Amino acid sequence: MSQEIELKLSLPQRALPALRRHPLFANAERVGKAQTLDNVYFDTPGLALKARKVALRTRKEGRRWLQTVKCAALSTGGLTQRPEWEQPYGGNFDFGAIDNPDVVRLLENHRDALVPVLSTRFRRDTRACAPREGVRILLMLDTGTIEAGGRSAPICELELELVAGDPLDLLELARDLARDLPLMPADLSKAERGYRLFHDQAPAAVRAEPSRLEARQGVIAAFRDLAHGCLRQWQANAAAAAALAAHPAGDESGAAEATDTACAECIHQLRIALRRLRSLLRLFAPALPAEFTDAWNERLAELADRYGDARDIDVLYADFLAPLQDTAGADELGGEELPALLALADRRRKQARAAAIEHVADADQGLAMLEFSIALLRLPEGALLDAVALKAFARLRLARLRKKARRRYQAAGALIPAQLHKLRIALKRLRYGTEFFAPLFATGRTKRYLDALNRAQDTLGFLHDMEAARARLQQWAGEDAALQRAAAFALGWQGARYTRRRRRALGEVETLLWGKTPW
Repeated sequence: MSQEIELKLSLPQRALPALRRHPLFANAERVGKAQTLDNVYFDTPGLALKARKVALRTRKEGRRWLQTVKCAALSTGGLTQRPEWEQPYGGNFDFGAIDNPDVVRLLENHRDALVPVLSTRFRRDTRACAPREGVRILLMLDTGTIEAGGRSAPICELELELVAGDPLDLLELARDLARDLPLMPADLSKAERGYRLFHDQAPAAVRAEPSRLEARQGVIAAFRDLAHGCLRQWQANAAAAAALAAHPAGDESGAAEATDTACAECIHQLRIALRRLRSLLRLFAPALPAEFTDAWNERLAELADRYGDARDIDVLYADFLAPLQDTAGADELGGEELPALLALADRRRKQARAAAIEHVADADQGLAMLEFSIALLRLPEGALLDAVALKAFARLRLARLRKKARRRYQAAGALIPAQLHKLRIALKRLRYGTEFFAPLFATGRTKRYLDALNRAQDTLGFLHDMEAARARLQQWAGEDAALQRAAAFALGWQGARYTRRRRRALGEVETLLWGKTPW
């Protein structure tokens, strides 16, 4: 068995000439001639191998045939380590060289049911780079197609495979390339992309993954695990948004609108990932170098701000304006007033989405992911930090978040919108912190506490959205009397709901901040 350590980077077709001219690629040693590789992946009709995260592939390289078995591993920032067994293929599968009994048992049990389920065909140009003594990295540029279920998708990616050195060497080489090229770390393998084609699965938004902390972990190790989870969410949603934008659906049966909505949700989840990362930096700040937290808090805030308008206008349109189309009272406005406001909002929504999608494709997005991955691996660990019990650290940090939220609560007693918004932010950070540390405490109590936090945050979130909608609608209406009347109607329609929620906002929060907690 060999242990494959690789870093996969996607790039747009338009960037291929620039990559080929880049000194790190152009000056690297050529490894043989460029080859066309034909690959067929096998599974059962019910995809039993995929269910166990095992891939079985045959590959034709010129006149040579190879059989490869791979087991999936967790991938972060495009960096993957996984076991791999490769051997010559003579027309019949041979699993005798595999030294993992569970994998052998799985393959033998399904041997008679194995059929081709997807294929890839791509041209591979391989180079070798030795950035310093003791380090050797293969650069494999793959361009071609994936086919499955009668559908196809393009392949355009650069794989960096570690021959000698450390995983950090892969990330540093990728970073040096990404400083000049629009490279994006890609966690999905060609096989995983093929299976999605097989199922006709469109890219979709990815929510935050649950924390898997263990009490025996050190503080820095816990931070690194949680940060990698946020990074995976960030990366997955950036890739999904870019894919949806690059291959929009047709207009049949509202498919274009569904794709547009899916893209907006990807951007929203990307922004959530960045916010969670910033909250995580604050949560672990006492254990982290100040220069690390300061630099990344600022950089992540700048990235998240690029998507704020898109999300805010989506909420305004979907929650405050679109429902008015079916409201009987809307007729009182007469004629074109409300439709004009809806049309204006729809234009602004599409413009904001388009701007957000452009930011997703920015070259510095992938560079930021790679540089953050490098910074995580370089974090120092010491005996003093290792001696701190993670559960005790969690209690102290959550207590501090709760104390800050109490101060925000007391300041919000007059129900001033700006103070309610600060309370909402404090509760959000408390919620994120509780989610991060959840596995360390009683499951049932933690879930109930998080449910209550979510309800309180939803109430405060609606109040904030209402104030944001008021400001934006006033800005849009300007001196236009017809638009001013339509905006007033839209805000008035939500008036009773706003009053009810504003009245109960602090009551929902009080028990959370002064009652019992899971920790």
